[in-house]
Amino acid sequence: MQEEVRFNRERRSFLLRVGGGLGYVALAELSGGAARAQKSDALQPNSGMAGLPHHPPSAKRIIYLHMMGAVSQPDTFDFKPTLKKMHGQELPPSVRESTRLSTMVAGQSSFPIVGPIADFKPYGKSGLVVSDLIPHIGGIADEITVVRSMYTDHVNHDPASKFLHTGFQIAGRPSIGSWVTYALGSENKDLPMFVVMSSGMAGSAPSDAATWGAGFLPSHYQGVQFRSGAMPVPYIANPSGLSNPERRRMLDTIMALARSQQEASGDEEITSKISQYEMANRMQHSVPEVADIAREPQHVLDLYGPDVTKPGTFARNCLLARRLAERNVRHTMVIHMGWDHHLYIGQLLPPQCASVDQPVAGLIRDLKQRGLLDDTLVVFSTEFGRTAFAQGELKASFGRDHHGASFSIWLAGGGVKAGYVHGETDEFCYKVAKDGVHVHDLNATILHLLGIDHVRLTYRSQGRDFRLTDVGGHVQQALLA
Repeated sequence: MQEEVRFNRERRSFLLRVGGGLGYVALAELSGGAARAQKSDALQPNSGMAGLPHHPPSAKRIIYLHMMGAVSQPDTFDFKPTLKKMHGQELPPSVRESTRLSTMVAGQSSFPIVGPIADFKPYGKSGLVVSDLIPHIGGIADEITVVRSMYTDHVNHDPASKFLHTGFQIAGRPSIGSWVTYALGSENKDLPMFVVMSSGMAGSAPSDAATWGAGFLPSHYQGVQFRSGAMPVPYIANPSGLSNPERRRMLDTIMALARSQQEASGDEEITSKISQYEMANRMQHSVPEVADIAREPQHVLDLYGPDVTKPGTFARNCLLARRLAERNVRHTMVIHMGWDHHLYIGQLLPPQCASVDQPVAGLIRDLKQRGLLDDTLVVFSTEFGRTAFAQGELKASFGRDHHGASFSIWLAGGGVKAGYVHGETDEFCYKVAKDGVHVHDLNATILHLLGIDHVRLTYRSQGRDFRLTDVGGHVQQALLA
């Protein structure tokens, strides 16, 4: 009887060891195998991939300004006299055709055209025509490339925002910032490769961490959020009673254990843990220094407008983006919420435009005067546009609904043409009429400017190769300087 008990116990122990081992091997293969196959420098997470860049880059870093909620292009960057002339009349059914509508207006029987809520005029030598709501952006007309022919597959904020940044409408894919830092690594070992800042009122279109997540890439490639205040990254300061030498000894012990574990398992996430511990230690000094604008001269602060003195504002975040750029942070994402104007667009859009107009123009001027604009790509984008017709009835409280068939963005620096307008929409600002640029095309072009061939930048996960642009995307040569 005792022999039988001992045999059963030993048999269970053997099966647990073997079964657990096989399960662990399978798990390690799924989670870390692809990383081992494509990234041999596993213990150097801040270095880029071998063989990159694929070609000489025009840009070394990105500042990506995302206006979350959908900027109304008929009121800002895409003036259409027909809308002004036909204000209140029905949008012809032949224009709408089978264009995808959101559920908020799909049941409407009337689609009254609404003209722009402000006047437009030309700016600069290029003659770029923009709204009076954004005169400071008009003042940098000769520095930017406006794309009026953007289009996307989606008409709801969450999937459209994910699609813009990750190339897919559902969470789980790496963001463009993660792809870029995975490919190129970092030139600053004391700051994160990818920083995220946000401002504005979320309302019905809040920012989503999936848009700066690493997806199936190792987690140290995800964006690090900077919040307002003297210590933008929580929990990097020493706990009360813990000295710097004591913290260093603790980290060294953790690192030794983690490296042993990594050598045994090959799990890339252990490498990420090592990287994140070390980065947190270095950020104790580097992050407060970046966040402290006390030594910025007044003439620089004036470029960004009065809100630059207020932590957590878009203006302050634009200044911090410049400070990160000059410290060679690879990808900085600045989100500004509050553009979802289904109602009262005439009352809400002007102050929203004012909150970004001077700061973004100041950012471009500041980068240029420091010699940083040439190799810093600035992207000013939104997830889709807004309709040329009113949502609901045309009355004082009218707004515009979501619109994916056409919208406007702009780019500056980093190898794009300056003072250039690309593409056209029809006379109703409803569909792309010439030189359409899909979201995948935009991302392919951004990667190209960084020296990356979007087709060759892949990562194997769950048995297939993924890329930012999925199976689409064409570099827009017309946008290149």
